[in-house]
Amino acid sequence: MSKQTLSFQAEVAQLLHLVTHALYSNKEIFLRELISNASDACDKLRFEALNNSALLEDAPNLEVRVSFDKAARTLTIADNGIGLSEQEAIDNLGTIAKSGTKDFVSKLSGDQKADAQLIGQFGVGFYSGFIVADKISVESRRAGLPAEQGVRWTSGGAGDFEVEAITRAQRGTSITLHLREDAEDYLNLWKLKSIISKYADHISLPILMEKEEWKDGENDQPGDMVKTGEWEAVNQASALWTRPKKDISDEQYAEFYKAISHDHEAPLTWSHNRVEGSTEYTQLLYIPAKAPFDLWNREKSAGVKLYVKRVFIMDDAEALLPTYLRFVKGVIDSSDLPLNVSRELLQESRDVRAIRDGSTKRVLGMLEQLAKNDKPEAVVADGVTDVVDKADAAEVDTSQHGKYAQFYAEFGAVIKEGLGEDHANRDRLAKLLRYASTQSDTATVSFADYKARMKDGQDAIYYITADTLAAAKNSPQLEVFKKKGIEVLLMTDRVDEWSLNYLNEFDGTPLQSVAKGAVDLGKLQDEAEKKAAEEAAETFKPLLEKLKAALADKASDVRITTRLVDSPACLVVQDDGMSTQLARMLKQAGQSAPEVKPVLEVNAEHALIKKLEGSAHFDDLAHIVFDQALLAEGGMPEDPAAYVKRVNALLV
Repeated sequence: MSKQTLSFQAEVAQLLHLVTHALYSNKEIFLRELISNASDACDKLRFEALNNSALLEDAPNLEVRVSFDKAARTLTIADNGIGLSEQEAIDNLGTIAKSGTKDFVSKLSGDQKADAQLIGQFGVGFYSGFIVADKISVESRRAGLPAEQGVRWTSGGAGDFEVEAITRAQRGTSITLHLREDAEDYLNLWKLKSIISKYADHISLPILMEKEEWKDGENDQPGDMVKTGEWEAVNQASALWTRPKKDISDEQYAEFYKAISHDHEAPLTWSHNRVEGSTEYTQLLYIPAKAPFDLWNREKSAGVKLYVKRVFIMDDAEALLPTYLRFVKGVIDSSDLPLNVSRELLQESRDVRAIRDGSTKRVLGMLEQLAKNDKPEAVVADGVTDVVDKADAAEVDTSQHGKYAQFYAEFGAVIKEGLGEDHANRDRLAKLLRYASTQSDTATVSFADYKARMKDGQDAIYYITADTLAAAKNSPQLEVFKKKGIEVLLMTDRVDEWSLNYLNEFDGTPLQSVAKGAVDLGKLQDEAEKKAAEEAAETFKPLLEKLKAALADKASDVRITTRLVDSPACLVVQDDGMSTQLARMLKQAGQSAPEVKPVLEVNAEHALIKKLEGSAHFDDLAHIVFDQALLAEGGMPEDPAAYVKRVNALLV
């Protein structure tokens, strides 16, 4: 029998310190993690056994057993799932970010490989055992290997671990925790039962524990609790999503979410439904409260778990929801898909398209309900205000107030991607969007809110895009709008500029960027203003021509504008042109962008513009005016040193 001592991967030692001191505020979560791993191992065996029933050996009934020994101060979680070989134990229990699943997938090919995106990671969850244990022993044998090829893995959670070959008759894995003195309360049947009921009641496998009964003491006095040798299931052993909603508590829904998402916070909301018709499936979908750190990694696998007739098929089934809803967690259980469905077939299946459409509508419906409950007008102490009609108010759940704002702060930028990706739901998505505006510094203004307070005669929804809220609020392009009290939406997410290419109007009202085209306020601009602008354009025509010549390499045109009040100049682009902000973003992302030559608009009433004509430093002043307009919108002069030199020369 071989025995060897190996060192943990460098990151593991650091992780173990964090796990035992900071990662989990609630120690009992270790049991949830280990039972979840055991369930995953059984899922993996069930999948492999679809093609090789011999792997089930003489134990076709999959189960998890939890036992304890008070005298030895040990707690054991055992499963008869897929198990580990010696090399798998070394690889998966000594390294972070390497899982049995990944190795399992790499051994498959073709459609099988696509089918096998399974869970079962001995990762951070396994190491959580060191929260309560000063030593962990793992004994395992992989299904299909002979009894002599079992393995024992042992570690005290320090810098190394030991691995040795053993003879093990049973397939599967047993994890034994040698508990610390301060963790002895986990050697109690009732406490363990309550933890399992709380965290693992949803697991479809039976979780078994040995019954106990009182042993009679001397002189008719009660004795100690003793084990009877009879095992009983301590969970409901039925998939949570298959139970009637009335039988599931909010706490059970929340704990199921935490188990499948590895999130330690409760979800914002969820929806549990059985869909019947041409395509039959059950969906249990959750909206998280917090965005994951890799939310913006569009290449990362994301999606819900797919089951077929309660048999686990794949994790991260991205075909079941569009990419812009990649933050949604949950389970979809289909009655129509085949057990050997592959990712390629998912993309082509008519049933999958029906599930995708139905699930997308369900998620948008959840968000719409959160948004409705978030209206300030909906929170009324003694009745319904005039703003919200009684029919709407009857559907308002005041306990949900504030949750949409919380959701939008985390995921608002992501759902904007849907404007370009999901044409069928574009109008529904537009109603869910929120922005800051010249009347609100927070992203709480919807297009509907904006329309409701548009001025008489206003025929467009005005907006501006910028890198920051401060840059948007202080943009010279807003000056005339502020003067006339016209609200402008302030859009500062990087995705805004791209997404609005796919949204030209809202509820029949066109969207107009204040940084594109000549300013046209329609009926909001009186005839006297229009006439004054025309006269100024004629008066300053020689100056404009001179500016065009001086700035020929920077500006496509120079013209008088009525949009400026206090600033000398600003930059705009043509109505159908790419904005300077989008061009900058593309370049920052390493992508090619067409050259954007903006239009320089000047304020004929500004003293600096009046002084230009006849100035001995005309060219320098012209370039300074242009570069300052570029700086005001968040850009950077092509030659910052030349700009500084010109300014310094004038200062001197």
